[in-house]
Amino acid sequence: MVRVVLVDDESLVRAGLAALVGAEPDMEVVGEAEDGAAVPDLVARCAPDVVLMDVRMPRLDGIEATRALMRAPAPPKVIVVTTFDSDEYVYGALRAGAQGFVLKRSRPEDILAAVRVVHAGESLLFPSAIRALARAHAGADGPRVRAVAALSGRESDVLVLMARGLSNSEISGELFLGVETVKTHVSAILAKLGVRDRTQAVIAAYDSGLVGVHRG
Repeated sequence: MVRVVLVDDESLVRAGLAALVGAEPDMEVVGEAEDGAAVPDLVARCAPDVVLMDVRMPRLDGIEATRALMRAPAPPKVIVVTTFDSDEYVYGALRAGAQGFVLKRSRPEDILAAVRVVHAGESLLFPSAIRALARAHAGADGPRVRAVAALSGRESDVLVLMARGLSNSEISGELFLGVETVKTHVSAILAKLGVRDRTQAVIAAYDSGLVGVHRG
């Protein structure tokens, strides 16, 4: 059972998400909040697996709330829920530790799929939107950029495909590698970059220039 917390300052949005998630046999809503300031205590009480996090809230926005959650020893997965795919807050939230984002106008089945994908340990990335966000927020992290440059050729290949939004099985097909070999490369990339998940690794790829923000 996937335990989900909903964070949004609009009660109608929360009600819609609660109805959507609550109707799934493998999911349950274990808590709700209308502002980011309430999120750390709520998560500590409810122990969710996934948090659906609005970014624009009156007291504490989704970026700072996500950053606060990531300081915990075993933080939940965070999916940013936003109105626009070019929302400047999204890139900040991803850098703060969110695993991906969905649009509020997404189809219900896509939102549910996002919860399942992130809960399974994958990242939910939309490369075109990430490129736009990276372009608007260019600013390299020196040590991490140097770490990207130090990756092996095969690790760089894998990271580029991760930045295109490919899953491990899709990367396996592209590079003619076994899925377990891809998993080993992904683990090595995360360790070398000093990041906790695929999203952070992809952001490092854009920051370093390994993946160009001006492509496609």
